[in-house]
Amino acid sequence: MSKKVTGIGGVFFKVKDPDATKSWYAQHLGFNIDRYGTAFEWRSAENPNQKGFSQWSPMKDDTSYFEPSTKDFMINYRVENLLDLVEELKSNGVRILDEIEEFEYGKFVHILDPDGHAIELWEPNDEVYDQLTEGRTKS
Repeated sequence: MSKKVTGIGGVFFKVKDPDATKSWYAQHLGFNIDRYGTAFEWRSAENPNQKGFSQWSPMKDDTSYFEPSTKDFMINYRVENLLDLVEELKSNGVRILDEIEEFEYGKFVHILDPDGHAIELWEPNDEVYDQLTEGRTKS
């Protein structure tokens, strides 16, 4: 398998009050937010006409989304060929936490790293994601 991870798809972290955190970042750092946080829009180095996105999302501190990890954050990595990658990870003994879920904006699966961090792998459909995201922060 050639490319695996192609970039950071997002950063998700626990906070006491997600709305207050989003408002603080909007006020002081210029984030353009929506109910999920913001999507940083960027362009592909290989194809400058192609948009890509990295999601930034504060989440309520009691979220179960990161489980079984007890860490306060989760990184989402953009990947190519998620189905093949999951098979390769399984054959190498990596703990796969769930089944691949498919949405119009991409495919997702969660794995656990050796330090107990939940990792979200995302094979994105950036064209659809571009139409769905409202809060985006551009350079």
